[in-house]
Amino acid sequence: MSTKDFVEKDYYKVLGVPKDATDAEIKKAYRKLAREFHPDANKGDAKAEERFKEISEANDVLGDTKRRKEYDEARALFGNGGFRAGPGGAGGNFNFDLGDLFGGGAPGGGQAGGAGGGFGGGGGGLGDVFGGLFNRGGTGTRVQPRRGQDIESEVTLSFTEAVDGATVPLRMSSQAPCKACSGTGDKNGTPRVCPTCVGTGQVSRGTGGGFSLTDPCVDCKGRGLIAQDPCEVCHGSGRAKSARTMQVRIPAGVSDGQRIRLRGKGGPGERGGPAGDLYVVVHVGAHPVFGRKGDNLTVTVPVTFPEATLGGEVKVPTLGGPPVTLKLPAGTPNGRTMRARGKGAVRKDGTRGDLLVTVEVAVPTDLGQEARDALETYRKATADEDPRAELFQAAKGA
Repeated sequence: MSTKDFVEKDYYKVLGVPKDATDAEIKKAYRKLAREFHPDANKGDAKAEERFKEISEANDVLGDTKRRKEYDEARALFGNGGFRAGPGGAGGNFNFDLGDLFGGGAPGGGQAGGAGGGFGGGGGGLGDVFGGLFNRGGTGTRVQPRRGQDIESEVTLSFTEAVDGATVPLRMSSQAPCKACSGTGDKNGTPRVCPTCVGTGQVSRGTGGGFSLTDPCVDCKGRGLIAQDPCEVCHGSGRAKSARTMQVRIPAGVSDGQRIRLRGKGGPGERGGPAGDLYVVVHVGAHPVFGRKGDNLTVTVPVTFPEATLGGEVKVPTLGGPPVTLKLPAGTPNGRTMRARGKGAVRKDGTRGDLLVTVEVAVPTDLGQEARDALETYRKATADEDPRAELFQAAKGA
């Protein structure tokens, strides 16, 4: 989009909204028109494709508060392609070639020379007025702030620390502004603006269909500046390695492999830009007794055959707290899972999951004579019961 288009085109008319339309009204109008004229919905329709380009271009300007303000100011200044002369001129509107005004005309005037006070070639001019908007201004170009580097680190927690949360020290290495050149990359602190990206650190390339992609500038490597006399420490990059240790709070209830994002805790930005983010990958060690399923903890509790058969009360350990007593119903089968509510891991809302208790019937390997005689008596008393009868019957039926 050229500066000339910016002044001459009525983007409010393109979207069909009044000049005092709210941001919500602009967004609504754009979405409606974009769906109607999208190339995917109008295969082979060149007019629809061109209309979609106009709609996207209008939304790029009116959908951005800063660009919309600059657009309104430019339209107020130039009207519909004409410039209203000041007291020194002849009055009225003077229609002239905007291509001359924005760099195409001869120095000193073009068609409007004299009448409007001389807006032709010359130094700076209106190219500076619109430079910030189109990222290509002349002497008024401002180098853009640069966001800091994102950092990724790893931390290993014990099972208990992961459940309850912990504060751990992390030593991190990142890129920070070079102290020798104050982050400018230039030995004398006077870098020049990159002529390729004009200080933005980015260049755009068209992909067809009215869309474009933005890539880091290869000449300045995304910095927007090029060192005239490269700093000997950072070799003109403006960045140097920096190591620091910080205390990081890992929230309660994290799971193994979870990736935590800490905003603004990454590498420092440049030229007033925001700091990057810190990503911490958590590894959790195993526990000799407890396991975990989501927000629930798990534990396997051995019980005796009489307890499983006749029922009773069994004590169950909890993680970091006093044991709980569960009532075991008579005839509890091996492998049955019971639930102790509120004894699990901490959830995001501060509540706790449950402790899932799985019963495992313990089979004794060393019996005294009295116990052996009692079991022999029990076996004789239950000799007519075959626990595998239904199994064989089901197998035959299949």
